[in-house]
Amino acid sequence: MMTVYKGVTVIDGTGAPAYRADVEVAEGRVARIGRVPGAGTDAHGLVLSPGFIDMHSHSDLLLLTEPAHEAKTTQGVTTEVLGQDGLSYAPVDDATLATLRTQLAGWNGNPEDFDWSWRSVADYLDRLDQGIAVNAAYLLPHGTIRMLVMGSDDRPPTADELDRMRREVATGMTEGAVGLSAGLTYSPGMYADTAELVALCEVVAAHGGYFSPHHRSYGRNALDAYAEMIAVSRASGCPLHLAHATLNFPENAGRAPELLALLDTADLTLDTYPYLPGATSLAALLPGWASAGGPEATIARLTDPATRERIRREIEEEGSDGCHGVPVDWSAIEISGVRDPANRRHVGTRVGQAPRPFEFFADLLVAERLGTSCLMHVGHEDNVRAIMRHPAHTGGSDGLLVGDRPHPRAWGTFPRYLGHYVRDEGVLDLVECVHHLTGRPARRLGLADRGVVREGYAADLVLFDPDTVADRATFDQPRTPAAGIHHVLVNGVPVVEDGRPTGALPGHSIR
Repeated sequence: MMTVYKGVTVIDGTGAPAYRADVEVAEGRVARIGRVPGAGTDAHGLVLSPGFIDMHSHSDLLLLTEPAHEAKTTQGVTTEVLGQDGLSYAPVDDATLATLRTQLAGWNGNPEDFDWSWRSVADYLDRLDQGIAVNAAYLLPHGTIRMLVMGSDDRPPTADELDRMRREVATGMTEGAVGLSAGLTYSPGMYADTAELVALCEVVAAHGGYFSPHHRSYGRNALDAYAEMIAVSRASGCPLHLAHATLNFPENAGRAPELLALLDTADLTLDTYPYLPGATSLAALLPGWASAGGPEATIARLTDPATRERIRREIEEEGSDGCHGVPVDWSAIEISGVRDPANRRHVGTRVGQAPRPFEFFADLLVAERLGTSCLMHVGHEDNVRAIMRHPAHTGGSDGLLVGDRPHPRAWGTFPRYLGHYVRDEGVLDLVECVHHLTGRPARRLGLADRGVVREGYAADLVLFDPDTVADRATFDQPRTPAAGIHHVLVNGVPVVEDGRPTGALPGHSIR
């Protein structure tokens, strides 16, 4: 199959200036750039760039249950990185998988009529290779590995357990993972100390991978939490990529310059999403001790009056580690998804609207068996803008794809960068922004032939109109496709053509 785009403006992903050319695609590759004789698609006025790389994706299950993956293809994404925040579904055994299915229902759902037969990283990547719309890389999830080896206990590992975790990391890297993620405000990853993380990252570094942590606080102790991750990277020799690197909550308004000064002391990359609210599971607000032992133990604590009161006091008055050390502002917490249709009436409700907010929160978690997702309206526009300008910045949607009203970033992140923050607000220029979303993340992932428009490179490409590209997903209508994305190719095959998804599944795992 051969395609030629005639007279297109090429932004090649390197940060070099845009230029006008014809671009020929053949046999899954960029075959020729320059002047190509003959007919082709008239692309005057449009931009051809590398396909966007979503450095922080939660498509671990939806990419399998809905492999056409329109949430990402319609915004120009051609590669995404799974296994985020220290929690995903490989490597596992039967018991670990059962726990994760319950614990992660608020992130990813928990489909019953689904083939959960993989257990290893290799098996999971093989499942992806059976047919997906985009390419996918996988981070080993630290919390999952910890759970596999020592359950959900709040304690340090024994020497034997740490050795086994190191072996699991080595095996997963050999089977094709690109690095290690951590979720240090989520059970059980939050129970790990710095030395444990260093020990595991040493193995990752030996296999050429990188460390991508959701660190211990984006709130009260955010700068200390960032500093700890830099220290882990230095001590282990493992390259660092900071997940959804932002500063949230009232304590951090206007503090982005302090964060950027800290980041400038290290060699790292980071990703952000171009929105103010965050999104997670409602159970993530619980104190770490309340989540120890797994979902059943957590639910039991929420139904015991004395323990429930202890949880309330820590969340509302002291600031739990699950809520980043900040006493919760219930008016900022919005229910976005539920498991039980009987609770759908609560979607869109701010917890603070309830007469007794904590009781509403705790009762809903019990009724939903922790499967509720929420939005957290805690961001600051000045911080978002300052961090996206940083030369280490890349784009990541961090988008949950399940629930009645998920965060619109799952469908709108990349066109929002190009439309709102480039064209409308001028926070970045177009060439610079494309570099942030393509070439720079490709280098972090070690992709030798992707992320750049260059002859011989894989034809992961997006053709968009810089004058009309825009996110159309909103908090009320979060699954609305973007505007201005005309064509998207993955490995040379159109997954979006003339603005419409094709249903093609040319993607594969990147190992």
